[in-house]
Amino acid sequence: MNDRKLTEKTFWENYWKSNYGKINNEVVEIKRSRENLNINSILDIFDKYLPVNENFHVLEIGGAPGQYLIYMAKNFKYNVYSLDYSKVGNEYTFKNMAKARIPVKVYEQDLFSENFSGSIPYFDMVYSLGFVEHFNDLDAVVKMHTKFLKSNGILMLGVPNLAGIYQYFLKITAPHLLSIHNTDSMNIKRWDRFEKELNLTPIFKGYIGGFEPRNMNKVEKNDPTVRFLHFIVKKMVWVFSPRFNFLRKWNGRYWSSYMIGIYKKNH
Repeated sequence: MNDRKLTEKTFWENYWKSNYGKINNEVVEIKRSRENLNINSILDIFDKYLPVNENFHVLEIGGAPGQYLIYMAKNFKYNVYSLDYSKVGNEYTFKNMAKARIPVKVYEQDLFSENFSGSIPYFDMVYSLGFVEHFNDLDAVVKMHTKFLKSNGILMLGVPNLAGIYQYFLKITAPHLLSIHNTDSMNIKRWDRFEKELNLTPIFKGYIGGFEPRNMNKVEKNDPTVRFLHFIVKKMVWVFSPRFNFLRKWNGRYWSSYMIGIYKKNH
């Protein structure tokens, strides 16, 4: 099944080591801030469409390091669980949740491994954020999400948008980053197929966050063209900063920073 993946386990082990290896005592959690308008737009959708229910058991697939799980537990009173195949990422999840004083159950498994354990229970909600776009077969990975979902449960999928205008920049400035993302999954009309196949009713589905130049603020090469494009992106970051927040209220396939689907499973 590895042909479905655009990244390998070693990539994520190295990612967590480099990004969270210097964590001391602070809790890594998702919070609103004036500077992070993209995160604010994601949390707006959570707050509007997700129920508060202390009896809900919720699984995040690709859950390391627990930053969204903390938000779910604090704001919606959920009992939280994580599934991730990165040993390093899971270690950070345990440490992070312990510092936040929130209990968590972590399943260290690979969704597409031949040795995948069937002992994982069913959940009231299953979600992933920035996960499904790392697979070639979108339908297959979404179907795996629903295998852990109770009847009438909630499925939520979040995907950063690196297609549209972002793709044109990233092809030049960060081709490797682009190569580990399935940009076909970033066309939300493409989601109609798995919705029908899996009998999912949309509660919310759409592009959010408006234009976010930080999505293309990535540089892998050092040449004049890349430096020039990076200069343009940095200027756009300033223009689309909080001081000009009104410029971000329009959403669409070619420029919005993120997409979210929230569904009810009908069987």
